Order: sequence, then C-alpha cells, then structure tokens
Amino acid sequence: MERRSFLAIVGASVAAVTLAACDAPAASAPAAAGARPYIAIVSKGFQHQFWQAVKQGAEKAAKEFDVDITFEGPNTEADVDQQIQMLTTALGKSPAALGFAALDSKAATPLLEEAKGKNIPVIAFDSGVDSSIPAATASTDNRAAAAEAAKHLAQLIGNEGKIAIVAHDQTSKSGTDRRDGFKEWIEKNAPKITIVDIQYGGGDQLKSTDAAKAIIAANPDLKGMYGTNEGSAIGVVNAVNELSLKGKLTIVGFDSGKAQMDAIRSGLMAGAVTQNPVGIGYETVKAAVAAIKKETVAKVIDTGFYWYDAKNIDSAEIKPNLYE
Repeated sequence: MERRSFLAIVGASVAAVTLAACDAPAASAPAAAGARPYIAIVSKGFQHQFWQAVKQGAEKAAKEFDVDITFEGPNTEADVDQQIQMLTTALGKSPAALGFAALDSKAATPLLEEAKGKNIPVIAFDSGVDSSIPAATASTDNRAAAAEAAKHLAQLIGNEGKIAIVAHDQTSKSGTDRRDGFKEWIEKNAPKITIVDIQYGGGDQLKSTDAAKAIIAANPDLKGMYGTNEGSAIGVVNAVNELSLKGKLTIVGFDSGKAQMDAIRSGLMAGAVTQNPVGIGYETVKAAVAAIKKETVAKVIDTGFYWYDAKNIDSAEIKPNLYE
C-alpha cells in the first residue's frame, strides 16, 4: 500500500472512530458492570449468501451465550480499505472481543497489534491472518477442501487435459489456500493435467465471467475450470452458459448458494465443496466468549467441509450445509 493511501485510510479511520464515539448504538457500547459483553464482528462482506449464513450462526451463539454482537462487512470483498476503516471503528468502541475475517491478511496487522495492546482478544474466522495474535481461527481447512475439489475435477475429466482456475483473490488466506490446495493436489496427483491459467475476479460474478471467457478464448481445448468461491464459480457457469459450452467444459466450485445449487441440478456445474457457514459464525462467537472469560481456546477450530453434486445435494447429510 502506498504511503499516501495509508495516511488517507488512517485519517478517515480516525474520523470514523470519533463519530462512532459520539453516536454509538447502545448495543455496540463497551459493556458496563453487569451488562452483557459486546463482541464486534467484522466480516469480508455481505454480497454473498455465505456471509448471511455466518451472521445467522453468530446471532444464534450470541443468544445462547447471552452476549451482544454487531456484524458488518465492506460492500465488496475487494474493498480492503473499507474493511480496515470498519475494523478501526470497531476497536474504537472497546469491545470485549473481536471477530475478524481478513480480506488482506497483512494489511490489518497494525490494528491487530492495537487490539492486543488493549487486551481485546481476537478470533479470526473464515480467513486466518499472518499473525500469532488471534486466540483462535474458526474456519474450513481450505487447502484440504480445495484438494477435494481438485480430486473430483480430475476424475471427471479422465485425469488428463487442460484446466484453469478463477479465484476470488490473492490477498486473503482463504483465497490463497483455495488456489494453492487445488493447484498442489493436481501437480502431485495428476501429472497429465495442466493448469493453463489462474485469473482473479474479486469474487464478483461479472468480473469472474469476463475472466472465464478470456481464459476459454485463449484455450479452446480447455476441459475443466474451478471457481474458488460462490461469485467465482457462478462467473464460470455464466461464461460456459453464454458460450453454449454446457457438457463440453466441466466446472467445479466452492461454497453453495442458490445459483450454484441450480447450476448443479441443471448439469451446468458438476459439483462443489461446501463449508459450514452457520458453524463458522457460531464457533467464532463461542470462542470469543471463552477468550473473554480467559478460558482455554483451541488455536484452530476446523468447521468442516463436504463435496456435493447432483447425486447427494438433497441428502440428509448435505442439505443442512447448503445456504440459500
């Protein structure tokens, strides 16, 4: 980040903190003696149904453990500056604990250091950060889940041919793990498969559609594609649909949501890996409560993943882990 940009963010953040201090909602204020603890949760965004499911899990845990929470995120998963401002504002409210899903795992380090200095425990969720400060990280093992997607795509295309990746970003831990876990499995286990390109669409469907079209145009003999989150995967689906390549190019994805579920049921997408977003939100708040009480918290909380396709999408095991 350039110095001028950083200073602009700091300036805006200080202003935001000042405003928040003057007009903070009651539920977001520091807990008074005997009041419920307040936990600030800063997510990656709201544009995907995944984050709404995480929010549901967090709210469920807040009710169960009798704490107040706020849950917010930037307008898009590409807006690192806005997330940093939200994190700064959240810290200005002196929460009892902080839940944080980093868009840029390095950019937030100074603010995490600030939280540490104020003795505010941090629980990372969905994406880890390049820091030892978080007391715990509640997330999917993204490398293992991406490897599962790679294994299925390899099987579906006969373990040979050209494939490509449309990823949501290369700054968050989830973005790099979902890319690298897939890539490493292919390189290790499928020597006859070549990854010809990796493009980044910021988790935005339109940008991911354009990226997928560009890859397909440059590689007319492409056999498969992988999208690393809901927006990325649907971008690939849209590209294949618009280019009338259904049945000619195999797609696997990550996450669920109605659009992906519909694509799998219609045969446009072969399958995807789904997380447990409600569980991620729930475990984040649960761990935050434990940290506030200075109880022992597991450093890594694995919330699990599942492969789903047209054969098992409506099964009792899979259905609760799909979010619409």
